[in-house]
Amino acid sequence: MKLYRFTLLFLVILVIDGCNWHKNRLNIDVSSIKIPDVIIHRYDRDLFNIPINSIQSGLEQIQNEYYFFLGTDLNDSKKLDDMKAYLENPRNIDFQKACETQYKDLTKVEQGLTEAFRHWKYYFPEVKLPRVYTFISGGDYTNPVQLVDSVLIIALDNYLGKDFKPYLTDGLALYQLDRMKEDHIVPDCVREIVNAMYQGVPAPATLLGGMVEAGKRQYIMDALIPEVPGYLKMDYTKEQYSWAEKNETHVWAALVENRLLYSSDGQSSQMFLADGPFTMEFSKDSPPRLGEWIGLQIIRSFMQKNPEITLQMMMQENDAQKILTLSGYKPEK
Repeated sequence: MKLYRFTLLFLVILVIDGCNWHKNRLNIDVSSIKIPDVIIHRYDRDLFNIPINSIQSGLEQIQNEYYFFLGTDLNDSKKLDDMKAYLENPRNIDFQKACETQYKDLTKVEQGLTEAFRHWKYYFPEVKLPRVYTFISGGDYTNPVQLVDSVLIIALDNYLGKDFKPYLTDGLALYQLDRMKEDHIVPDCVREIVNAMYQGVPAPATLLGGMVEAGKRQYIMDALIPEVPGYLKMDYTKEQYSWAEKNETHVWAALVENRLLYSSDGQSSQMFLADGPFTMEFSKDSPPRLGEWIGLQIIRSFMQKNPEITLQMMMQENDAQKILTLSGYKPEK
């Protein structure tokens, strides 16, 4: 009886550990990494606080703080006219007012970015941490976050909640609206940082190559923001993330049985790696980018089974087949 209980307890521990095995390598203590706390510079607020009838003098007062946006020459009449038109644009005014109402402070985001930057510095000690700014894009939904010349800029008007009326009248898809809220700001910032690491990397030739590369980026996100829920890092809803976890075996079987892993026709990559409301091959309850999800599981297995491989070594390994083989990836039925 005692042996039975011991065996049962061992199995329970094994199951629990198995659910969290991929986190082991990323469960690190970064408290010794000393960096300044992130302060988000509110260009959106300070710019719109300038009286429109004294725009030049107002810009001169904030010029040093926001040199990245304003540059040096504030005597250019065209620049001043463009700025006045921007500040008087009713759409921009509405977006700014909504941001001011919803984001009286950004303490939660600052804390999240500070923790992410601490992990970033741990893994990449040579990195120059960026200054962080918010601004009003006026509804530019293509670039909610940009990393430019050690400056991280956040279009705060991209995070006003799915019920914000201009989003609805602009015809945004429902899956996009689900992501336009505060808890997506930090993951979006980290995703932009990770994408910047891969600038200039050629596109993989096969679906497997694309899956592995996408999985690498997601794994780095896991490393930089390990405490952020997985569904936010994947840009999934909670329900979609649960679907992916429950159906991992079926998705992998579909890829293997239909001989899609080594496909180079582009159609397979579009189906399994392109964003959208769901993955066409499966039900409408499925999340999009299931190839990315499987790629992440491959990379997690690869890193767990090869502890000598560092994050930098993983990034530099471009042989997707080698990674798959060494990962020993095979989801349980």
